[in-house]
Amino acid sequence: MAYDLITMGRIGVDLYPLQTGVPLPQVTSFGKFLGGSATNVAVAASRLGRRTAVITRTGDDPFGTYLHEALQGFGVDDRWVTPVPGLPTPVTFCEIFPPDDFPLYFYRQPKAPDLEIDAHELDLDAIREASIFWVTGTGLSEEPSRTATLAALAHRAKAGTTVFDLDWRPMFWSDPATARPFYEEALRHTTVAVGNLDEVEVATGVREPHAAARALLDAGVELAVVKQGPKGVLAVNSRGESAEVPPLPVNVLNGLGAGDAFGGSLCHGLLNGWDLEKIMRHANAAGAIVASRLECSSAMPTPDEIDSAIAAGAVK
Repeated sequence: MAYDLITMGRIGVDLYPLQTGVPLPQVTSFGKFLGGSATNVAVAASRLGRRTAVITRTGDDPFGTYLHEALQGFGVDDRWVTPVPGLPTPVTFCEIFPPDDFPLYFYRQPKAPDLEIDAHELDLDAIREASIFWVTGTGLSEEPSRTATLAALAHRAKAGTTVFDLDWRPMFWSDPATARPFYEEALRHTTVAVGNLDEVEVATGVREPHAAARALLDAGVELAVVKQGPKGVLAVNSRGESAEVPPLPVNVLNGLGAGDAFGGSLCHGLLNGWDLEKIMRHANAAGAIVASRLECSSAMPTPDEIDSAIAAGAVK
């Protein structure tokens, strides 16, 4: 049976402070969680009842074992999560200063195992058969992950829905100025592009939301989703339909997992064949719920929680 969603990209351990508003040097206790954007998207969609899997790599160490156990606990297939001897599983710390300051500290040296995904090890048939395939910009930042990501996209050849999460992390690129040609190549093979204003500017050179959405459509996608922060989200498709939806009111605790919850819900809505506005309202609500919670993966909402937030018009 084909998967509803296969994601490909980052995985790691999130070590988040259990104290809010405290600088990292003074934090005394942390929570340990499954992390990594592509992985969290798979978890979010699984929480909504979808059959999901992730393609990624870990260190051959106890943290790698923990990530396998966490994935299995969340119902995400981990058959394509393989160890890389000699490289440690990545760890990410953050600081929590609500409502909008959440500095991240990535420990991915000497190299993150998820950048060691090799094209020759991919199950290309499974990738092609999945209803949705999701890749990220981080996967383009280094070899062999870059070649593997582009090879997977080329083999899929826009079968079903192929999502490119622009996921711009300049610290992962040895020369950030070289990124755009690889983003342009990935866009040629994808049907949906998702990104915030900084990310769409990296991909297209355009920052104004409507112009950026048009630039993404011109680059070859069928649906452009532009996140505008406090102004909400804009979605435009190649049929000329559009939806612009404001954010759902929420008391933010930690905004770091909201985009991944949004992504899992976006996939769920696309699989359901919902109209653009319903998809965006559902995804916004999913993101808002996670923003009201500390962790990312284990905070992903259930369908009932999302429906309740939409009905209430806010996250309570």
